[in-house]
Amino acid sequence: MKKFKIPSVPPTTNKCIRFPNDVIENVEKAIVGKNCTFTAFVVEAVRNALENIEEDNK
Repeated sequence: MKKFKIPSVPPTTNKCIRFPNDVIENVEKAIVGKNCTFTAFVVEAVRNALENIEEDNK
């Protein structure tokens, strides 16, 4: 049996940013019925964009 390890939550910082209303609506539509929050969606999208930029710079 795998030993249970209490997960650690990475440190976070609150940032206030403005989104166009249409972007908010589209994200909210995309996550309906999914186990995903608006924040989690945006964080993953930004990570993906950063990876794409890094790959393009190689």
